Amino acid sequence: MRTTTNPLAAVRNLGILAHVDAGKTTVTERILFATGTTHKRGEVHDGTTVTDFDPQERDRGITIFAAAVSCAWDGHRINLIDTPGHVDFADEVERSLRVLDGAVAVFDAVAGVEPQSESVWRQADRHGVPRIAFVNKLDRAGADLDRAVGSIRERLHPAPLVVQLPVGAEGGFTGVVDLVRMRSLVWDDGEGPAVEGAVPEALREEAVRRRRALEEAVAERHPVALEEFCDRGTLSAVTLTAALRDLTRSGDGVVVLCGSAYRNRGIEPLLDAVVAYLPSPLDVPAVRGVRDGAGQRRAADPGLPFAGLVFKVNAGATGRLAYVRVYSGTLEKGDTVWDAGAGRAERVARILRVMADRHVQLDRAVAGDIVAVTGVKSARPGATLCDPGAPLLLEPTVAADPVVSVAVEARRSTDTGRLATALARLAEEDPSLVVRTDAETGQTVLSGRGELHLEVAMERIRRDGGPEVTVGRPRVSYRETVSGGVRGFVYRHVKQDGGAGQFAHVVLNVEPLGPDAGVTGFVFRSAVTGGRVPQEYVRAVEAGCRDALTEGPLGGHPVTGLCVTLTDGSTHVKDSSDTAFRTAGRLGLREALRACTAVLLEPVAEVTVTVPEDAVGGVLGDLAARRGRVGGSQVRGGAAVLTATVPLAELFGYATRLRSRTQGRGTFTTRPAGYAPAPVTTPAR
Repeated sequence: MRTTTNPLAAVRNLGILAHVDAGKTTVTERILFATGTTHKRGEVHDGTTVTDFDPQERDRGITIFAAAVSCAWDGHRINLIDTPGHVDFADEVERSLRVLDGAVAVFDAVAGVEPQSESVWRQADRHGVPRIAFVNKLDRAGADLDRAVGSIRERLHPAPLVVQLPVGAEGGFTGVVDLVRMRSLVWDDGEGPAVEGAVPEALREEAVRRRRALEEAVAERHPVALEEFCDRGTLSAVTLTAALRDLTRSGDGVVVLCGSAYRNRGIEPLLDAVVAYLPSPLDVPAVRGVRDGAGQRRAADPGLPFAGLVFKVNAGATGRLAYVRVYSGTLEKGDTVWDAGAGRAERVARILRVMADRHVQLDRAVAGDIVAVTGVKSARPGATLCDPGAPLLLEPTVAADPVVSVAVEARRSTDTGRLATALARLAEEDPSLVVRTDAETGQTVLSGRGELHLEVAMERIRRDGGPEVTVGRPRVSYRETVSGGVRGFVYRHVKQDGGAGQFAHVVLNVEPLGPDAGVTGFVFRSAVTGGRVPQEYVRAVEAGCRDALTEGPLGGHPVTGLCVTLTDGSTHVKDSSDTAFRTAGRLGLREALRACTAVLLEPVAEVTVTVPEDAVGGVLGDLAARRGRVGGSQVRGGAAVLTATVPLAELFGYATRLRSRTQGRGTFTTRPAGYAPAPVTTPAR
């Protein structure tokens, strides 16, 4: 057991990331079993898992909500978050990654890198979260570690550092060779601990070759390892371990392990790797926030003022639970904290160590902890809780824009108030759900990240005892842009109704953004010379132009992919003002857009369909009928894998159609692929 002087050095805050069905939850369950936290292995197919405790998760067999658990291994405390793998719940992954110090990325040994594997990997890249990789399901037919590692290298572009060699293949997979310590670990029945032994004679030559390749790859990237490698021609286990730790934490390499979580093979070495290679709260940079308008950092020190970030909220009927990552200081039961975003004080009633849907009460939480608290009434996901005497505002999480909407209404008019309360609670827990009232129809509209996302939300209302709800057909969120602009568009805003008047004169160039910028975004420039429009009025024109982007000329959809340049204008000595120029910017851009060649944009998704080879023809025909563009196909493990880009509006009900065309044997996954021009026949509203 490794001794540490600072208790925080023995803490690991990590997440489990993967594509749906790669085995994240099973890995989490085996970690809990291996650490003695649970005494029976939970199974996804039996609905007995600890982390997938929500009834919908057990019914659907997928992770929907990020679940936090704590366990201990080799003198270290591991705070672990099992994240969803379905693209509709990517915001749960985003909020979890915001508070994690490290992650384990799980890959299917047959499929390798799948679409959502790539998405969560990029999310972790954005947050700078160090990762190790676990290639799971090596006991499956068609499993191939080298092919899976090759897909990691080609699609994710890290430097994979493979530290294990499988013992046996497919159904005969029984263990691994540890290339760092050159030993074998074999699990005879999958129930007990691994049996350690020498490298099997049949694998010795291959193990030596792979160990040499590992040493060379590490020496290329680590100066201390390079020096020892040049001097001795090899690396000691101590040097290799230290170098792998440094490369993992810097992101210059990704340690790759393998196993079969379902068979309980490879979990103990994975836990050892988590302790050895992933960072503690002391190893990550001090959290950065804003205090009195100036940037400030807070280190992971229990003696500093308290600062924590709320990353998840459960607003159930029995009470409100806020999940908090403590970045600095100490939080004690009964403390008064300051919600820096809402600008109000809150009292912490209880502090809880989280074990999915079970909790253990604590007297205090210190820097590096992930806990749940009760009593805070205003905090939303992304809120900062801090010491009232040393306020600090941390960077909040940002929810992704919704892409699918449905109209919802209570079946009985007397339940309208109950429905509003239920929807407000959903939006409070999940910022990627947006509730609004359509100004034209008066309908209540619920928007989310996908069809499944909205289905789950409606089912939660029903299961939580909410009112009976009628749901309209899903609608997608269209955008508008221009393919041909206008130059020198003149707009004068003159208003005189007795008293002070309004005068603003602007000349605008409106153009589509260049191809490198894509079809999204907005750029405003000023090319005014000679002070003909003062700078404060230029800012007002930009604000007015941004106001005009909320409704386009085709169907009132938001406008994007636009570059507006203010080229000229004039002022009046008395009647010009910020208000006048903001109005001129708004109305002028609206008029200019009507003179442009407008294009309707629709959200599209990258769809990966896995079907039996004898069903490929029918599936391709169906994708073509849905205006899909097939990008590629390959045979993997006896099945055909098709990749296509399909308009999101055409994917409603696709799961049912695919099942009927493949006798229930076809599966598909999607991920957002931005926006693309819609055909003229597509309805604008």
